[in-house]
Amino acid sequence: MANSTTQDAAAPAAPREINRPMVTVFIMLATIMQILDTTIANVALPSMRGSLGATQDQVTWVLTSYIVAAAIMTPVTGWLSDRYGTRELFLGSVVGFTATSMLCGLSTSLEMMVVFRILQGLCGAALVPLSQAVLLDINPKEKHGQAMAIWGAGIMIGPIIGPTLGGWLTDTFDWRWVFFVNLPVGIVAFIGMLVFLPDTERRHRGFDFFGFAMLAIAIGALQMLLDRGEQVEWFSSPEIWIELGLTISGLWIFIIHALSTEHPFLDLKIFKDRNLVTGLVLIFMVGMILLAALALLPPMLQNIMGYPVVTTGLVLAPRGVGTMISMIVVGRLVQRVDPRILIFSGLCLTAYSLHQMSSFTPLMDNHLLISSGIIQGLGLGLVMVPLSTVAFATLEPRFRTDGASLFSLLRNIGSSVGISVVTTVLAHNIQINHAELGAHITPFNPMLDQAASSLGASRETAIAVLSQSINQQAMMIAYIDDFKLMMLITLAVLPLILFMRKPQHMGGGGMVAAD
Repeated sequence: MANSTTQDAAAPAAPREINRPMVTVFIMLATIMQILDTTIANVALPSMRGSLGATQDQVTWVLTSYIVAAAIMTPVTGWLSDRYGTRELFLGSVVGFTATSMLCGLSTSLEMMVVFRILQGLCGAALVPLSQAVLLDINPKEKHGQAMAIWGAGIMIGPIIGPTLGGWLTDTFDWRWVFFVNLPVGIVAFIGMLVFLPDTERRHRGFDFFGFAMLAIAIGALQMLLDRGEQVEWFSSPEIWIELGLTISGLWIFIIHALSTEHPFLDLKIFKDRNLVTGLVLIFMVGMILLAALALLPPMLQNIMGYPVVTTGLVLAPRGVGTMISMIVVGRLVQRVDPRILIFSGLCLTAYSLHQMSSFTPLMDNHLLISSGIIQGLGLGLVMVPLSTVAFATLEPRFRTDGASLFSLLRNIGSSVGISVVTTVLAHNIQINHAELGAHITPFNPMLDQAASSLGASRETAIAVLSQSINQQAMMIAYIDDFKLMMLITLAVLPLILFMRKPQHMGGGGMVAAD
């Protein structure tokens, strides 16, 4: 009887009292709300420009300000969670994000919009890493795969449906509804978390302001470099050199400081976990592929094939269907199959889809576009869930929130790097292709007479028609080159999987890493 009493007293009661389904629903609602805002405003920029009286270059600060603010604030999530509690930080972030979303929608000038977007990024930065950490905390180890499937679905579906939803709201109502739509979602998420989200233990640790400042300077400068590079012609601009110098010096000082101080802002012991480090590299690459593809396809469909915004969104929607199917399946497979095999299979499917995309032509129908999108969605879904599971399988629980912050940070930086690389390569290749294809299209080429005769038009009209065709072909070849580049990058990261320690299934279904 005494033994029974002792066991009852020692048994943790909190996990049994947590309503996991309801907690999951409401934290993912808040997470998807934040993820959507990284892409939903893109299609509304032309409408904002006219309403706010901004130029093409100025209006891009609506995106840049949010991205930079969120990137700077993401690493501090772990400290804020320990200091104030996960529940309080989550609730405060939802309130702040929802309120600043409303203020963005009410903005009457570019200056107001940029200020409120900065505040929105600061408030929303913690939502993604907190949701991942909470799902890992409230679920037993054997259910981490299913929990990461739900989390990964929200992370990947958000960027896919964001442009479609943003385009529909802008066309049907007004660009301000891109921000106003967050109000009902934020209220529902706040009330649900207020009721169901459990309290967590707090750890009072000092704040390393100098370390945070150096890391913030490095991350902020890097994001500015990546976002502004193409607009100012990269390293021909002093701005880019200054931002590169701040990135390198800030990161270097942060590392030296973290190695020499007793209580650094980010405990570098976290990087002793091989699975986490490998997972960070892989999620960086996944971020490059996911958002780079989404950045390329809408302008390709609209500029070359003449698709309207809403149709573009509908054609790209099957990519999300593939992701959802993959998430449902892999959430169960990850408990029975070596996650490294799933990651390998997912990357191979992603590479194959990019190979299919390198066969795109201006005159193709929707079949290849939809099939390649579904395959890519399946592949990325196969990668995200086991990668999220294995990356945290061997990490000490005390490092979990910091690890989730780094995971989200590297995914976002990877997205910025990927978009910057493919857009820069695209612009460069368009110029080269146009010069090569149009080298012989001159008024002195005798073949123009035959072209004009076949068109039943003058030489000047024939030159104009041929020039338009050359522009279209030059752009299409440049997009194909980008898809091939992304395919090669995907194949190049496959060997990294070998560096991950193989998880073993224990008797209770949990996973530990094999030595």
